Amino acid sequence: MNYRHIYHAGNFADVLKHVVLSRLVLYAQNKDKAFRFLDTHAGIGLYDLSSEEAQKTGEWLDGIGKLVDAEFSPEVAEILAPYLGAVKELNPKGGVKFYPGSPKLARMLFRPQDRLSAMELHPEDFARLSRLFEGDYQARVTELDGWLALGAHLPPKEKRGIVLIDPPFEEEGEYDRMVRGLANAYRKFSGGTYCLWYPMKKGAPIKDFHEQLNALDIPKMLCVELTVKSDRDLVGLNGSGLVIVNPPFTLKDELHTILPPIKTALAQDRYASQRCFWIRGEHTDAEA
Repeated sequence: MNYRHIYHAGNFADVLKHVVLSRLVLYAQNKDKAFRFLDTHAGIGLYDLSSEEAQKTGEWLDGIGKLVDAEFSPEVAEILAPYLGAVKELNPKGGVKFYPGSPKLARMLFRPQDRLSAMELHPEDFARLSRLFEGDYQARVTELDGWLALGAHLPPKEKRGIVLIDPPFEEEGEYDRMVRGLANAYRKFSGGTYCLWYPMKKGAPIKDFHEQLNALDIPKMLCVELTVKSDRDLVGLNGSGLVIVNPPFTLKDELHTILPPIKTALAQDRYASQRCFWIRGEHTDAEA
């Protein structure tokens, strides 16, 4: 209950997460039928990067601050366009003062038939999120532990959906909890696309986490990781990762296209790295 994303909004981990989310939303729109986006840990939805909290850490300066005006090849720019376009739409005068959280970003990309279910347990953040989407018939905001939503809100009535599981990792055992949460959700809604975010820092049990996911015997799980610096610094993250269950068939190729230039843009030292590989699916050995 102590975690507040405003301190980290727009950082390199948000960049990776939101680029992937934008691609998942657009892929879901290849079919006319509506889909639902379920955000288990939604935050406040829209972040003011000029606020005291965001300025205190300045993490966004090494994330969206570096990416928003970077120059990319036409192929890379096309893939990034939905994400960066949403950020620029919120900042018509240039720069980055406002940054969309996951529910706001998805909502900005919606068609009229698409729907949002946003879960937030923190009372103050829930209140702000509710105000953000007040009167929006395409959005439903619920004050609920996101882990409970995986049982109570699946499957969605649309029978199509994207589920973002993005806990704050404040407590011990969150990697294990995420595995259990996915297993429970997948039993209820095996056709959904799941996106699991996790932090990378020295000592994090990433290898064990991937092995536990592999043991779930879910047919297709793609993993993408981005590190921006060495893990020798014991304070904070050096990288982050996403596991995408039932990924779009186009996603892996898109990630291989955009990861190298994103890594170059966001690198904080020469140890920055990126990789995209199958935990289960078409290939099971890691690919750089």
